[in-house]
Amino acid sequence: MPGDISLDVSALAVFFAAQGRDLPWRRVDAGPWGVLVSEIMLQQTPVARVLPVYLQWMARWSDPAALAIAETGELIRVWGRLGYPRRALRLQDAARLIVSEHHGRVPSDLTELLALPGVGDYTARAVAAFAFGQRQAVVDTNIRRVLSRAVRGVNEHGPATKADRTELEALLPIAPPDAVVTCAALMELGAMVCTASSPDCAHCPLAPTCRWRAAGYPVGPPRRRAAQKWLGTDRQVRGQIMAALRDISEPLAPAELATRTPSYIVDQVQWEHCLASLIVDGLAALDHAGHVSLP
Repeated sequence: MPGDISLDVSALAVFFAAQGRDLPWRRVDAGPWGVLVSEIMLQQTPVARVLPVYLQWMARWSDPAALAIAETGELIRVWGRLGYPRRALRLQDAARLIVSEHHGRVPSDLTELLALPGVGDYTARAVAAFAFGQRQAVVDTNIRRVLSRAVRGVNEHGPATKADRTELEALLPIAPPDAVVTCAALMELGAMVCTASSPDCAHCPLAPTCRWRAAGYPVGPPRRRAAQKWLGTDRQVRGQIMAALRDISEPLAPAELATRTPSYIVDQVQWEHCLASLIVDGLAALDHAGHVSLP
């Protein structure tokens, strides 16, 4: 990468101070636990869907110790339709490890964060940066898109890579507080201004130095969109079963539960397979009478 490439850190900081959303996990009182919860919830899920669940979750389980002893079924109910409910189980597993190994406090060390259930490289770096003020190259799909356009001059989309992290590492300010603001600003810029389908270049703080803009907005590689049909998939059927389980107060016989899920009428074999998979995943439980409920 040419040596003259840099990010206008000052412009990003001004943008973030003026236009950054006031999200609860960005507030000082959120603490490391609030940041960790938000990062787990935000995995593959937009802010608008996360926000109400996050607020309810933190009102119920404001620290790892509270979540560690919570009834698993209750946290699945609160998780609701946020999607990928196994994240809720991993978050409780992480809370229990934090209590048993870290005296109830979210660790700040990157290696220790990576050892928590449900925490991958991105999440660990995000918590280290946004909760503990560390200089970490935090790269999600939004930041990758901004880097691709503004720095490389390519309209490229896709998941973040190790190369993206290396690139951002070289561009970040040396001072940790400035690096944290830069990462947060880049993330906000990609989410709100430099969007995938309709970038608002007229209001972008990086427009004066953006290589993609200077090159006349060349068309990049085609976006690879996986065909994600929903109707009839195991994910849809599992979601229907989970919704029915959240609505009941007492365990039900599988036959009774089936009457509350439309997918059973369509394909009984698939329905039974999906119920069995939920039990294996720990998202549903069988009692001694063979009735089904949340754990």
